[in-house]
Amino acid sequence: MVDPSKRVLFLLPTTTYRAHDFIRAAERLGAETIVGSDQKQALQDLQPTRGLTIDLRDPDKAAGQIAAFAEGQPLDAVIQTDDETAVVAAAASARLGLPHNPPGAARAARRKDELRRILRAARIPTPAHDVFTLDDDPAGVASGRRYPIVLKPTYLAASRGVIRADDPEQFVAAFHRIGALLERPEVSEKGGDAARLVLVEEFIPGAEVAVEGLLTRGDLKVLAIFDKPDPLDGPFFEETIYVTPSRLEAPVQQTIAETTADAARALGLREGPIHAELRVNDRGAWLIELAARSIGGLCSRVLRFGTGLSLEEVILMHALGRDVEYLKREPRPAGVMMIPIPRAGILCGVSGVREARGVPGIDDVTISATLGRPLVPLPEGASYLGFIFARADTPAAVEAALREAHGRLRFDIDPKV
Repeated sequence: MVDPSKRVLFLLPTTTYRAHDFIRAAERLGAETIVGSDQKQALQDLQPTRGLTIDLRDPDKAAGQIAAFAEGQPLDAVIQTDDETAVVAAAASARLGLPHNPPGAARAARRKDELRRILRAARIPTPAHDVFTLDDDPAGVASGRRYPIVLKPTYLAASRGVIRADDPEQFVAAFHRIGALLERPEVSEKGGDAARLVLVEEFIPGAEVAVEGLLTRGDLKVLAIFDKPDPLDGPFFEETIYVTPSRLEAPVQQTIAETTADAARALGLREGPIHAELRVNDRGAWLIELAARSIGGLCSRVLRFGTGLSLEEVILMHALGRDVEYLKREPRPAGVMMIPIPRAGILCGVSGVREARGVPGIDDVTISATLGRPLVPLPEGASYLGFIFARADTPAAVEAALREAHGRLRFDIDPKV
């Protein structure tokens, strides 16, 4: 158990799925919880021990607000929950003298264009890329390129705005579609100057995996490698199923772990959770994304460590100076399915949940979408209908259970928005 005198600040934007899991983790470990968010209403809904309203859009300002708060109420850890708060956590921890990532490294991990530049300079396999602004002529940019290629915003997560183009005509259409997304007020406000940029990179074929890890003084502990059995070849890149342990051969998994560690080192990341996405083919492991945070959504619930510790508990123990090197993921295969939004419209009803939960191997089915609210699929959307969790004796059985459970769900979506 953690010393109950420990005080932890969780940085939780109003849009995160992770709030309650992190707060429950702190409660189980006996730490005092303070929530830092960008809206007072979110603090009231979460009912933490105490709350702090901060400006998450401005990392330097937010770090100053946190440091001022800590003068009267010292903090033992500042925990990030997404890409945006990772930069704030790094800046605040640096001011407070806590173990931290350099703020510049956390910022570089968030920005895909900066990530690419640093990794290529370090000779870590990553897609070749160019960066253009919304003022550039897409037809001119598209001419003479080698296809297929991928266009994406430089700062959005969860495959939002990521589009494959196989020829110049598709390139122009994708460029305009991303531009329209970036010009939405809530998106442009979040991105600042980056909301004028479009990253254009080569498409890397191969199987895609995700790596969940934890850095301690720059050393990477791999917590899990997830296979993504559904092909992610475009035109959009919606993630669905994650299964661990990976079915890839041990030498391939070792290459994945080494590439992830090299990438984190090149960026200058040193402390806390990381989440990486890689492609694997006959040329090796290619780093596609690396974030200074843990896995998103409710996906962390598929991971258990030691005697049943959650990922959030492991992250919190590490932040408070506890040794977590000995902790290992439970050996039983497990997986999660992020339920994709099949089409735009209003969610009017959900059926088949009981039947889905009855599939052998299924742990739970959680519907996170709200009835009566609009649904927006990728590439413009940024959420899922919900999550399905499974455990079984083999990774193949986990995958089969997730697919069968998803097949039993029915979503009534009114296309009239």
